[in-house]
Amino acid sequence: MLRLTARTSLVAALSFAQSSVPPSEAPQFEAASIHRIDAEEASGPSGCTTTPGLMRCTNVTLKRCIVGAYSVLPDQVRGGPDWIDVDRFQIAGRSTQPLGDKGLMAMLQTLLADRFKLVLHRELRPGEAMVLEVGKKMPKLEPADNVRASWKNMHDHLDAAKMTMGEFAEILSRNLNLPVVDHTGLTGAFNFTLRWNPLEADALPHDEARATLRSEVSAEIAKQLGLTLKFRKMPIELLVIDHAAKPSEED
Repeated sequence: MLRLTARTSLVAALSFAQSSVPPSEAPQFEAASIHRIDAEEASGPSGCTTTPGLMRCTNVTLKRCIVGAYSVLPDQVRGGPDWIDVDRFQIAGRSTQPLGDKGLMAMLQTLLADRFKLVLHRELRPGEAMVLEVGKKMPKLEPADNVRASWKNMHDHLDAAKMTMGEFAEILSRNLNLPVVDHTGLTGAFNFTLRWNPLEADALPHDEARATLRSEVSAEIAKQLGLTLKFRKMPIELLVIDHAAKPSEED
């Protein structure tokens, strides 16, 4: 299933328009379709799912697709016409191989460039992030050996098998709605379970809930995993939309 990764000087722009990748080399779906949906359908469930070699997105905006394709938070996508947050689409793509999420999201990037004429570039701007580091004692992580990589990210816990610290930081970013940067220096993959209590955050207004959840998860990461998660001001990588156009409806 699809669920939905900062560095030096300020506003250093790193161009990555899709045109920089030759069309013959860009990963592409064998078959894909995009259909705009009407207002009545747009009131239903929204999201993307994947199975090996197949991606289906229901009732999604272009911005939601960018967030999934590039593994960023919504606040990290800037610019573009107003409709990217309003118009909704049904999108499906099938690959020739049983690819996982990363391969399918690379193909979704190509599809967005082709059908939405999407052009983006990256910029570093000042912002707030959380940094994942090793605590003063040895981390409480079990090295992963002959196990299949998998994870289950629930409302109150994360069960991880063969997960890297970079992947852990990506999941934390989505759960806490703030960029999380891996500075642990730990290589390889690990098995672990992280549990936290979401009940206090659930009872609070939106902004207070976010702050409370971040505090709760940070404390549990320290206790259960021997890692630290702390706020830090630093340059944050953003995706800036240079161009986007509404797609024609074709299979």
